[in-house]
Amino acid sequence: MSISEAATSEAAETTLVTLSDIEAAAERISDLVLRTPIIQLPHPQRPDEVLHCKAESLQPTSAFKLRGAYNTVAQVLDQAREHGIVAQSSGNHARAVAWLAHRLNLRAVIVMPDAAPLPKIEAVRALGAEVEIVPSALRDVRAHELVAQYGYVHVPPYDDPRIIAGQGTVGLEIMQQLPNVDTVLVPISGGGLISGIATAVKAINPGTRVIGVEPELAADAAQSFREGRRITWEQELTYRTVADGLRTPALGVHPWEHVKRYVDDVITVTEEQILAAMRHLTLAGRLVVEPSGAVATAAWMHDLVPPSGNAQNDGGTTAAVVSGGSVDPALLAKVLQQAG
Repeated sequence: MSISEAATSEAAETTLVTLSDIEAAAERISDLVLRTPIIQLPHPQRPDEVLHCKAESLQPTSAFKLRGAYNTVAQVLDQAREHGIVAQSSGNHARAVAWLAHRLNLRAVIVMPDAAPLPKIEAVRALGAEVEIVPSALRDVRAHELVAQYGYVHVPPYDDPRIIAGQGTVGLEIMQQLPNVDTVLVPISGGGLISGIATAVKAINPGTRVIGVEPELAADAAQSFREGRRITWEQELTYRTVADGLRTPALGVHPWEHVKRYVDDVITVTEEQILAAMRHLTLAGRLVVEPSGAVATAAWMHDLVPPSGNAQNDGGTTAAVVSGGSVDPALLAKVLQQAG
């Protein structure tokens, strides 16, 4: 497998987010962001065993990304009103930024990769944002070109302390809703979500485990965690997974520093396990979930969560973040047809 080690010289410049940052973000975003419910999902083979699903798929934009995007934009609102905002994303972050721009009456330009699912592109355009389609490898470059040319405020998808603090409100809510939770399973890609969640969880209860879950076909974070260094995969390798929201080829610089400090483990799931979890969440949990949003549930369903060595944790309460529900209807129909 062709990989390269990502540069680590920026690590010294990173800022670790604190619980206070996350609490401030929670207050800042409370007028537009939903405090999502936790839904109990029975195990398909052991119905007395339940998973506590944090249903971020129920956000107004169908994913957790609204939290970090709003926390960022809210802190530079005057500049955003004057110059507009720009973001690069495969879908959920794009939709969150476009939705915010619509609600706050801001101009928004979204740079999306040519492999982005059509429903996600259409959803962004429907909100009034301008969309530029570019090859995936060029979306970061193009976003920064637009900032330089037109003065747009950049709203990054994950590699920024403001984004991490906003996503950390998911963890804050989990700890408020499930004070005795023993293990929290979180999808991981660029790392903004798990960084914020792990920061909040460990600040409130250091004994609660936080475990990242990603597709085995896009397992740069798992490899990075095992080797203790930030690894970049070739983009074409990550595009093999059906979980299009988890195809980022490397953890961000800021997220990596949080992952090293706060995350207990990173595990992987197969494509078949992801689709089975999608199906189970839809049929048993009544949640419409995209593949990326199902990976944490997949790890629990297929008994992939490693034992902690602590009997209380291993027999205790497990939560999983269902991170998004922006699924192509044709894919969902195909997955559901395979039921039974």
